[in-house]
Amino acid sequence: MLENRPNIVFIMSDDHAAHAISAYGSALNHTPQLDRVAEEGMRFDNCFCTNAICAPSRAVILTGTHNHVNGVMAMASPFDSAQPTFPALMRDAGYQTALFGKWHLGEGSGHDPQGFDEWRVLYGQGQYYDPVLRTPRGDEQHDGYVTDILTDLSVDWLGSVDRDRPFCLLLHHKAPHRSWLPAERHRDLYQGEVFVEPATFRDDYATRCGAAQAARMRVGEHLKPRDLKEDVPPGLDDAGRRSWEYQRFITDYLRCVAAIDESVGRVLDHLDQAGLADDTIVVYTSDQGFFLGDHGWFDKRFIYEHSLRMPLLIRYPREIRPGSVCQDLVANVDFAQTFLDWAGVDAPARMQGVSLRPLVSGRDSNPPRDAVYYRYWQHDDPTHGVWAHYGVRTDRYKLVYFYNDGMALPGTGTSSPAPCWELYDLADDPDELANVWNDPSYRQVRDELTAVLAREQAAVGDTPHRSQG
Repeated sequence: MLENRPNIVFIMSDDHAAHAISAYGSALNHTPQLDRVAEEGMRFDNCFCTNAICAPSRAVILTGTHNHVNGVMAMASPFDSAQPTFPALMRDAGYQTALFGKWHLGEGSGHDPQGFDEWRVLYGQGQYYDPVLRTPRGDEQHDGYVTDILTDLSVDWLGSVDRDRPFCLLLHHKAPHRSWLPAERHRDLYQGEVFVEPATFRDDYATRCGAAQAARMRVGEHLKPRDLKEDVPPGLDDAGRRSWEYQRFITDYLRCVAAIDESVGRVLDHLDQAGLADDTIVVYTSDQGFFLGDHGWFDKRFIYEHSLRMPLLIRYPREIRPGSVCQDLVANVDFAQTFLDWAGVDAPARMQGVSLRPLVSGRDSNPPRDAVYYRYWQHDDPTHGVWAHYGVRTDRYKLVYFYNDGMALPGTGTSSPAPCWELYDLADDPDELANVWNDPSYRQVRDELTAVLAREQAAVGDTPHRSQG
């Protein structure tokens, strides 16, 4: 292996909530292959995204920069794929690089993947069955289930690499993004099982300042027929419909996760059988979290916990003690610099994260940060209706400012509700039900966190909205 540098296999799913992984204590499902990564490596319990939406999060992960730097603030924002990314830098340093799966950062000149020896990617969100993959040589039609196809391509590529040179593989799945279509072998999985509704499923948003009420992603109201795939039974009242829709959506979601878990197992088995496991870093994550009926929602976008939190599991036998757990605050903006550190490649000065390698290897026990900065720019899009906002998440508190008119989409007739603040004490209120912004007993905390927010914005070169004052 070139200069004893490790290989990297970076597996990322789309919308896979940490609380749908049994290594994170899921009450919903069992994921034995993902649990292997945690048991043989490290589980991160406080990994957060800087913008809980697909394309922006992917741009952050690739570039190690916040969205106002990499230019992808919203779903439709163009991505300049010539800007520095960790795969391109690793390729320049001698790594073999490949990407199979979801790109979702635009198509055509200037937007296609760069820095890969081989890439085959889905158009946009892609299809669960019989997907078309874009390649540098033109389109390819593939028959079958997308999770299996992408895994086949990845394992085949791993079997073809030059063993005298390190490699970096990105296996980026479509699943479990809506609309949820499971593999044929999983169509009867969980048949007849009734899942317990989340404790916050019927949240009335009583203490919040308006954004939660305005969001258009409530189970029982905003799921589409293509998501449910069955007609709602007649005669249900509103509460009954919500419960029926929850069972319908969560069952197919978890069936899609089952194929992801099997995919991870196939990759791990290949590395083991090829004698590559000790020299290969395996990373599993999702581009953000997902509401699984929490607060009555599906989807993501909000800074609230189930959307903000990402699963992050890393196995590397040469540096990570099996069964390790990290409670420190880390973020997706850290991934690029971490990979480059392992590869022995200097990170460009523009990158804004920190390498997690000293933390996971035990060489440095100092937390990399005391706060994670978050900004969702895409105000009130026609489908989901989530207001633009920014904030910080510390080990105990969360401060949010909904400024509302940051990136109104053309033709939506977006209005601008009055800006508002929310503050949560996660130690006393882990479900984020009580906004204590106006509670006099939190005045000092509020002032301290407002200063932390200003500090974090300035540190990454972002600016407060004009309405904040």
